[in-house]
Amino acid sequence: MSNVKETVLQFGEGGFLRAFADMFLHRMNELGTYTGKAVVVQPVERGLIRTLNEQGGAYHLYVRGMENGEAVCRRTRITSISRGVDPYEDYDGFLALAANPDLRIIISNTTEAGIEYLGTESKDDRPPKSYPAKLTAFLYERYRLGLPGFLLFPCELIDGNGDALHDCVRRYTALWELGEGFGAWLERENHFSNTLVDRITPGYPRDDEHLDELIAECGGDRLIDTTEPFALWVLEGNYEDEFPLVRSGIPAIWTDDVKPYKKRKVRILNGAHTSMVPGALLYGLTTVGEAMRDPAVRAFIERCVCEEILPTIGEGNGNREFAESVFERFENPFIRHRLQSIALNSVSKFRVRCLPTMKEYREKFGRDPACLTFALASLVAFYRKGTPDDAPECVERMQRGTFREVLADTELFGEDLTSFADAAEPHYERIMSGDRAAFYRFLEEK
Repeated sequence: MSNVKETVLQFGEGGFLRAFADMFLHRMNELGTYTGKAVVVQPVERGLIRTLNEQGGAYHLYVRGMENGEAVCRRTRITSISRGVDPYEDYDGFLALAANPDLRIIISNTTEAGIEYLGTESKDDRPPKSYPAKLTAFLYERYRLGLPGFLLFPCELIDGNGDALHDCVRRYTALWELGEGFGAWLERENHFSNTLVDRITPGYPRDDEHLDELIAECGGDRLIDTTEPFALWVLEGNYEDEFPLVRSGIPAIWTDDVKPYKKRKVRILNGAHTSMVPGALLYGLTTVGEAMRDPAVRAFIERCVCEEILPTIGEGNGNREFAESVFERFENPFIRHRLQSIALNSVSKFRVRCLPTMKEYREKFGRDPACLTFALASLVAFYRKGTPDDAPECVERMQRGTFREVLADTELFGEDLTSFADAAEPHYERIMSGDRAAFYRFLEEK
């Protein structure tokens, strides 16, 4: 093991954190702006810790995609992980990490479902099932040893991830009756930061036609990771003195409020996906890359973002630059981002990603946003003649009654949307009639 101190405790050994936080940590160590490695904890029973340890914590990362209009492919051997610990095989070894006074930062990515309070676990479980319960047991051991607390930067993709994790730990503290002293230490010594992470990471390139060549090029590496050039890490608070991300050239932002950055990502990147996908699938396309190469669909996406989303949320605060980066990311020739995957739970996604922009656009400009109205029509048509992947009750409601009755269903959209029916229904009828050229006709009329 390297003599470099272990300063970061990381829950999660998957492709995203290895392409994100671990890559940043590697860069910081190389620059000399920060000295410390990550010790990685496997948060679920089956994982990659054994393989990671067999490789000495090292692996190769390929950054592949479009950058300033050019295709790039960069390979780096990442050496910022010191070792891994599997609490399911060595729970005592996991708790023993709490005795390391050099540990200061805790990072996690245990999937969106990872931050959950089960309420069925015991403090004597070895280990407790959920990530927050494991974290609570670890923090309690740290407190018992009389050592200081941590900066916690959860990377799970849920709103208020830091607040949610903090709340879970508080609830386990009460459930396990860990005492007022620990409760006070938890609040005084630990900072749970809400964060936003953004980087498309396909991970292990199992579908790459050149996989055998990549493995040979990396000396038999079984943990090859792949990601895109774009990355963004927004963190509430400012701990640059302890964790110098910005000074190291990492695409990070310390802020008092992560919400505006979350809104930008949801409205622009996710909104572009959700507004385009149902119509593009009915049009016969299968991937985001194909959509970007089709003149009509690309023109639709660009108009939707540049003429409706950006004017609504404002073009300042880096929104215009972020939008331009989104188009470049969608063009990535190394990523086969399937439209059908993005279409999962499209109704709830439309409600969060697109509907707020539609309502704000109408209020701001006194008319309906044409592209997003077309997207609403495409959404209903997709659930009726496409291949929706959603809860059965949602699919049934989307297929029940007339187009206007669907828009009036407050269970689906949270409110009555029939005020958009006059503008949307002609598009819906054209798509339902089998007109595959609906995108072209829409753009011609617009």
